[in-house]
Amino acid sequence: MVLAESTTGRRKRAVTELKRGLILDAARTVFERDGLDGASLRGIAAEAGYTPAALYFHFDSKEALYAEVLGQSIAVLQARVDEAVAKATTPQERLHAAALAFFDFYAANPRDLDLGFYLFRGGMRPHGLGRERDRALNEALEAALAPIRDAAMQLGASPEAARLVMADAFAHASGVLLLAHTQRIRMFGTDARLLMERYVDAALAGLASKEGR
Repeated sequence: MVLAESTTGRRKRAVTELKRGLILDAARTVFERDGLDGASLRGIAAEAGYTPAALYFHFDSKEALYAEVLGQSIAVLQARVDEAVAKATTPQERLHAAALAFFDFYAANPRDLDLGFYLFRGGMRPHGLGRERDRALNEALEAALAPIRDAAMQLGASPEAARLVMADAFAHASGVLLLAHTQRIRMFGTDARLLMERYVDAALAGLASKEGR
């Protein structure tokens, strides 16, 4: 009897996970098309083939859904960065690998970059998904960037300076990616990845010069 209940429980969990996955896939489609502001639970439910009530069983708001979709995206980013860093052997190589893996992920996945820019929806007025969700997502993004900070510290930067290197890498990558995906980079007649590589090389040179003092 206990075994039968355990099997039933596993089946229920499998069905729940399947439904949850279908809802998240539908939510991503709607968010990519309509953005956070333009999306609705009713629209996501229709895309998934469920009723709005079925969605409420799994998620209490479209913000919760967006946070889950974005969290999954950042988890994939983290895996790509970790994989690249694992192949590096020196702090210089790790910083280079982490920064370029971050850039390459969003260069190859512009929809994920768009998801990550949810705070800029609606112009310069900051938006969010709720304090706790924003905090968790920011921490996840920082974790993906952390190998840059850690490598900078291994190269002699103070914790404060290393955080600035990490923030600068993020800001530079975001700007170059924005130019690339809007095709504004054509006006400069250059390549987006080349610009990112030049930035990383300059950052490493700056760290090396400080280390030699």
